[in-house]
Amino acid sequence: MRERLENVGRLFLHGYHAGLQDDQAALAQQLSKVPLEHQGFAYEGAAMALALLDGISPWRKDKRFSRFVVSEGQRHIYMVHVGAGWAFARLPWLRRSIESVICKFHPVLRWLAVDGYGFHEGYFHWRSALQTKISALSEHARHIFYQGLGRSLWFLHAADSSEIDNTISMFAPQFQSDAWSGVGLACAYAGGTSENQLEELAWRAASNRAALAQGAAFAAKARQLAGNPAPHAELACGILCGMTADTAAALCDETLQHVNLHHPCPYQQWREMMQERLAPSQTFERQPAWVC
Repeated sequence: MRERLENVGRLFLHGYHAGLQDDQAALAQQLSKVPLEHQGFAYEGAAMALALLDGISPWRKDKRFSRFVVSEGQRHIYMVHVGAGWAFARLPWLRRSIESVICKFHPVLRWLAVDGYGFHEGYFHWRSALQTKISALSEHARHIFYQGLGRSLWFLHAADSSEIDNTISMFAPQFQSDAWSGVGLACAYAGGTSENQLEELAWRAASNRAALAQGAAFAAKARQLAGNPAPHAELACGILCGMTADTAAALCDETLQHVNLHHPCPYQQWREMMQERLAPSQTFERQPAWVC
């Protein structure tokens, strides 16, 4: 499991280094060499590099990231916006005003940059003063930040559901479901768990199971759009969402049509609508046999 997740990091760095060359034709060629199932991670790294280059050359009108979004990055549009959040986390003048910076992006997907920021802070600055990190964020943005933070836990704890549960329990109650949403995203997109481990994850999420399922559904949609389905995403959606990955992706599309683009945070509204649709009809009344 740890080797699998470390490989994700290597693929991210491959995309990042390719993006730094500032040659989008060469970048597309480099990214195409990555195995299809794992291309999203390389695209995420490439997007970070391009957004970083834009951030340190604000006078340039031809924005590299914007060009990538409407061309090669389209198929991995979710991962690309997350990658931009990594860049913002690295540049203080962008990090401090991240919500105004992302206003130029897609009204729904731009919030994934805040998710990327949250992942970055969780992965590289774990146990630091996270409250300080989110003090400049709006209430909506804080929820998305914690989704990214939850995603980082999947990698920090090498998919150990007990460790993940213990860590999330230390978060402020209002952000715990957001973190579980991030865990669902990571487990369905990155994979690396068995059926029993997913069932344990669902049991540990308890009242946050709908958030966990919503994250898995979003991962299914990201993979469907990219054309890189994976067995672990299918397994996660079956156990966490009670449906196939394609059905979960279709539910994402259906609910997105009802999102109000003038909402203060359309992405948060989308998450809430999905969680309402994915609320489990039943919960575990007792501990499964494999829980100590």
